[in-house]
Amino acid sequence: MAVKIRLKRMGAKKAPFYRLVVAESRSPRDGRFVEEIGIYNPLTDPAKINIDEERALAWLHNGAQPSDTVRNLFHQAGILKKFHESKLQK
Repeated sequence: MAVKIRLKRMGAKKAPFYRLVVAESRSPRDGRFVEEIGIYNPLTDPAKINIDEERALAWLHNGAQPSDTVRNLFHQAGILKKFHESKLQK
């Protein structure tokens, strides 16, 4: 089972916010997911990013692949740096 960390769109028309979810790669964008690990609201200034860092790192260590947008959010939150540092220590 290929697992991805990606965004699930929520909110009203023209007022989106997103949940960061871990889902099987074949499931639809807003379909079934394994676990919710954070939220992202691009409409606030600055954009609100709230990610459960511990769970995100655990999924990355288990082989989950982030989407391009989620990879960018992880980079902004400093999660990718911690992930790469932990890989180098092993």
